[in-house]
Amino acid sequence: MPQHKSAAKRMKTSEKSRQRNKRVKSIIRGTLKTYKDDKEKSLDKLKVVFKVADKAAAKKVIHKNKAARIKSRMAKLALKK
Repeated sequence: MPQHKSAAKRMKTSEKSRQRNKRVKSIIRGTLKTYKDDKEKSLDKLKVVFKVADKAAAKKVIHKNKAARIKSRMAKLALKK
């Protein structure tokens, strides 16, 4: 248990951000899985993947380069069809 008031406050905020990061990462994983498993990889579905990756990078949940890597890999999958 924290001894200082500021440490207690920091504990609260870090727990909130941990929960948010967990939720966003779960959404990313789910979106990628559904896109990969989908037989018809349309551009509309690809836009959703891009949007999710960009939002996560904007919220600093994932690094911007990771978002770019995800987008690149999914675009490659879309072209392979």
